[in-house]
Amino acid sequence: MINVLVVEDDPMVAQLHEHYLSQIKGYQLCGIASNGDMALKLLANNSYDLLILDIFMPTMDGLQLLAKIRDNAYDVDVIIVSAANDKDKIKQALRLGAVDYIIKPFEFERFNLALNNYLKRYHIVEDQNIIEQSDLDQTIIRQEDQVLVSLPKGLDKNTLGTVWECIRSIDGMFTTEEVAVKVGISRVSIRKYLEFLKSLHLLKLDLHRGSVGRPVYKYLCLDKHSDVLKAYIQ
Repeated sequence: MINVLVVEDDPMVAQLHEHYLSQIKGYQLCGIASNGDMALKLLANNSYDLLILDIFMPTMDGLQLLAKIRDNAYDVDVIIVSAANDKDKIKQALRLGAVDYIIKPFEFERFNLALNNYLKRYHIVEDQNIIEQSDLDQTIIRQEDQVLVSLPKGLDKNTLGTVWECIRSIDGMFTTEEVAVKVGISRVSIRKYLEFLKSLHLLKLDLHRGSVGRPVYKYLCLDKHSDVLKAYIQ
């Protein structure tokens, strides 16, 4: 089992991390620290494999904590989960050795992807004394292959490809019902695919107010030329 320490000052977000971790095999939550000082004390007296770390925290922010972790040579990996999305913070986090960076708000699928990728890398590095190049390639280079395992239960890659092609053919905003009619499956099923695409930041959902009638929720495709889905549908 991979022992996890969550470093997050927002109790609701920390609880969300705990809930998500409980759904992913191979992980156990071993502690929650609400600030950097508490995290350092826990690291000094306990062994963790992975930190899930926020950046915006009082007194000592996540980047300062990450720098201290490296200065003290603590044997722990770090995944950043933060609302900080400016390039300088992201570059600094990656240079300090963060193995992944998730920008809030995020969906379970992205969190699950990060943890599945880390789990594979962890076992390759920890379970073998001699590591082949092909083993490293599985976790460092061939990230697309790993994405396949994170396709949510109940979604079919062929249908996902059909839904995506349908969306790419639409100009402007569209409703769940419009896509359901074009693809030929139920609105309930289509909604699952649309929510998955939204979790990948390929769609956004807005409340559209027309001149008459009730407001309607409509989706908008953010990037019709994105290659994010290649690994899911190939």
